[in-house]
Amino acid sequence: MRPYVFERPGSVDDAVRRSGSGTAFLAGGTTLVDLLKLDVMTPGRVLDINRLPLRGIDAAGGGLRIGALERMSDVAADPRVRRGYPMLSQALELSASGQLRNMASIGGNLLQRTRCGYFRDVSTPCNKRQPGSGCPAIEGENRTHAVLGTSGSCVATHPSDLAVALVALDARVQLRGRDGVRAVELRDFYLLPGETPHREHDLRPGELVTGVVVPRLDWAQRSVYLKIRDRQSYEFALSSAAVAIRRDGDRIVDARVAVGGIGTRPWRLPAVEWALAGRPAAEATYVTAVADAADGARPLRHNAFKPELMRRTVVRALLELERIR
Repeated sequence: MRPYVFERPGSVDDAVRRSGSGTAFLAGGTTLVDLLKLDVMTPGRVLDINRLPLRGIDAAGGGLRIGALERMSDVAADPRVRRGYPMLSQALELSASGQLRNMASIGGNLLQRTRCGYFRDVSTPCNKRQPGSGCPAIEGENRTHAVLGTSGSCVATHPSDLAVALVALDARVQLRGRDGVRAVELRDFYLLPGETPHREHDLRPGELVTGVVVPRLDWAQRSVYLKIRDRQSYEFALSSAAVAIRRDGDRIVDARVAVGGIGTRPWRLPAVEWALAGRPAAEATYVTAVADAADGARPLRHNAFKPELMRRTVVRALLELERIR
């Protein structure tokens, strides 16, 4: 770990004013501290924002606003989240370990960096860490890497479970910067790697995530987050699915479907949602709806199983909804 200046800004505006090139914000630290130790991130200044007023879970237009510094475990346990948006609680509880969830913040979770081993090994090339150096994962070990949204420059998988559920719910991320405040749809906030994989977010220099707004969706009470991984705990997803369905009797009226573990960002599946609408809630419907869900996928040598795993994950998640009455 390299030396850096450590500061505690007194307000959100103060934090934004002090930020800039070579500055990192410290919340729970569950990602940043690891990357500092590995020399993957080498900021000259670290701003501790934990004392800033960026907490709270409040009603917002019939939905919820979650402060960026709320801890993952607190959000997962909140009765309004558990009752109104079960997929959010489930996604959070399936993330990391209990100890990490007690420390990790919502904003930090959404901004966490990829778990690609090449990105975290400074002795290897990585376009995300050092633009133009190459992507050894394309020809190297790539079992856990992405098959959707990839490019010749990067195939790293997006790591956040929470982001998948929030994308399914049309959530917006709130930002504060030198030019004021703005809100961005979370699905647009994450950028495809293209030729610039080091640009992961629509985050302007010095901007700070202040909260997340989850719109009202009454039928999100009937929702599930399913995570498929190599072991039951403390493991990142090989495939995951956040699904919600609104039904009229046995017929599907509307649906929300997003997947993780297979894309370079959380991946919404609107074609699957459209294929479900108006159809009976049955396994045959689900299998048909996901048939083309992996169109455009570019499997690599070790992860060719992922498109089929993703289809099966979505079907299984939809079947689990049948048990919710």
